[in-house]
Amino acid sequence: MSVETRSGTELSSSSPWSPQTASGKNQRVALHPIRVTKTPPSTSIKLGESLVGAGVISSDDLESALRTHAKNRNQLGETLLEMGIVDEDSLLLFLGQQIGVPAVRLRNGLVDPIAVKRIPRGKAESLCALGLFLVRDTLTVAMKEPKNLRHIDELSRVTGLNIRPVLAMRGSIERMLKNCYEENFAVDEVTADLDEDSVSIDTEAIDVSLNDVVSLTDGSPVVNLVNYIIVQAIRQKASDIHFEPSQNASVVRFRVDGYLREILHPKREYHAAMVSRMKVLAKLDISERRMPQDGRIHLRVDGREIDLRISTLPTILGEKVVMRVLDKKNVTFYLDKLGMRDEALTTIKELLKRPYGLLLTTGPTGSGKTTTLYSAVELIKSVQRNIVTVEDPVEYQLDQINQVQVSNTKSMQFNDAIRSILRQDPDVIMVGEIRDAETASIAIQAALTGHLVLSTLHTNDSFGAVTRLRDMGVEPFKIAAALLGVIAQRLVRTICPACDIAYYPEAGQLDAIRYSGDRRKQFHRGQGCRECFDTGYRGRTGIYEVFTLDRSVREMIIRNSTSDELRSYHRKQGRSLLMDEGIYLAEAGRTTIEEVLEVAYCDE
Repeated sequence: MSVETRSGTELSSSSPWSPQTASGKNQRVALHPIRVTKTPPSTSIKLGESLVGAGVISSDDLESALRTHAKNRNQLGETLLEMGIVDEDSLLLFLGQQIGVPAVRLRNGLVDPIAVKRIPRGKAESLCALGLFLVRDTLTVAMKEPKNLRHIDELSRVTGLNIRPVLAMRGSIERMLKNCYEENFAVDEVTADLDEDSVSIDTEAIDVSLNDVVSLTDGSPVVNLVNYIIVQAIRQKASDIHFEPSQNASVVRFRVDGYLREILHPKREYHAAMVSRMKVLAKLDISERRMPQDGRIHLRVDGREIDLRISTLPTILGEKVVMRVLDKKNVTFYLDKLGMRDEALTTIKELLKRPYGLLLTTGPTGSGKTTTLYSAVELIKSVQRNIVTVEDPVEYQLDQINQVQVSNTKSMQFNDAIRSILRQDPDVIMVGEIRDAETASIAIQAALTGHLVLSTLHTNDSFGAVTRLRDMGVEPFKIAAALLGVIAQRLVRTICPACDIAYYPEAGQLDAIRYSGDRRKQFHRGQGCRECFDTGYRGRTGIYEVFTLDRSVREMIIRNSTSDELRSYHRKQGRSLLMDEGIYLAEAGRTTIEEVLEVAYCDE
């Protein structure tokens, strides 16, 4: 069946907007001419006839709407919505198909607060445009006229970004604009639409992208909120995402460059729904709320493969969830790119050429020890070597490496795994961490019997590793015979290049780091800007203290020399300490004195 309109065109019944498939609430087909008492603009006539012809509205509905439209001079679509003749979803879908542009029904949960602020408020109001999502250098913008090239060019000019326009109703944009530029929007308005009845859990693996307008409008608010948080964490290069219950709200924080930063305060009643969503994705038991659980989520964000290591912890206010973000594209496994100075890099490469012995990395949690070990393994791996790692858990999967995951809560622990690995003809063994006396004893024994062993210890500096091994019960002569060297490391934040300024530090600051250089020298710091979230820092680099063993050091270890004595000998040999490496970066204008003092301070 075909329906002829006043313009003489025909709409076929095969159209997706035919009476059989129309999604509007009125599906009557106009079979007679439309009578209009006052001729409105021709564009309104064309839209109305198209809606009638497609069966979205009836001719009587259109005639009534046109009379009202002639009085209030609104757009016909807005008039149809105000009169309740058509619902917004049906109208938007129809209009989007007509002009070939994606159409969205605006709601707070769909809007990225960061994207909103990229368009100045005055410009957004004058062009009736609202920023929705920011993906790399492309800003998706809801517009009442998404085909207006002049408006698109103007938005591109003021934002410095590529513009991807989508269609939204003018009334919806204007209502959203009133709220989106309020000071508290970035904290609260993202979750204002959350409706407990609309929460749904998807047990399938997810492909998260804030660039996909259709998938976001179809998803439930809780799903959208969790996706939004994950995507923002990855784009801000967060290493961890914290979901924490409090008395009045749920608190979401990101750890960026080693420091936690509050991002959102979703309403308290939605915390359980978010936790359930994350548990299902990680294949955890959603009914278990009294015991800690660990899991892993694999997903794609903006086309990138991401692993999230999830841990839940019961608290008196509810379950706290922490996600460790493992983004291989954000991590380099090349020793040359970790920020080591040439002398330290050369020394470490020489140690890795040894056929056997124990090489340790030390430092607090989050100082990059595992990354250094992975980089060392990447450097020495080859088809001629059998390399096996024992980790809890395996963070990144490496090619040509046999990786074993263990857990102290399961039957196979570190010491059990190492014993089995020694029967697998290994050349190199990487032990994620030496935690106890038995693991230390087996690692030392493996190093003494012709294997290169790489591992980590939790000590404040490289010299403390010797004392720590002694405390674990390893005999001093075995430590002296097996140990090749120790790498102590820290991660320091680097100054944001967008707000870098030079200044002269106070004498007290220089005294605190025992600075012996030119005190008239200019140092650098960041003032704080939008690019660095007003911290003055963006990104991190490593500082490394490399302690190697020669004949004199081995004799000192056998004599049970203290850490201070080993440090003093290291200094006399002209080798640098962590503080020296930090001062070098501060002098080069890459970090600040305050950061060096906080991260690398050691009471010598």
